[in-house]
Amino acid sequence: MVVMILENVPVSLRGELARWLIEPCPGTFVGDVSAMVRDRLWEKCCSRRKQGGVIQAWSTNTEQGFDIRTFGLTRREVVDYDGLKLIRIP
Repeated sequence: MVVMILENVPVSLRGELARWLIEPCPGTFVGDVSAMVRDRLWEKCCSRRKQGGVIQAWSTNTEQGFDIRTFGLTRREVVDYDGLKLIRIP
């Protein structure tokens, strides 16, 4: 499972993601895609975000059961605290 949150990105980018994932809330996308598709969607969002930011979380085999990454200007930042991924609001 993958969750992507887009902040202040072009509408066309959101439309591209809607081809692969559902958008239950504006800017929030959820779906179940392969690791290759997940990484390609990440690359596409990072290259086409303009002034915005991207957050991606996906299920994986870790203690928390997921991993997360961010790129660009987001309202939250990921902090690695002794192997645990936590969110900080700057």
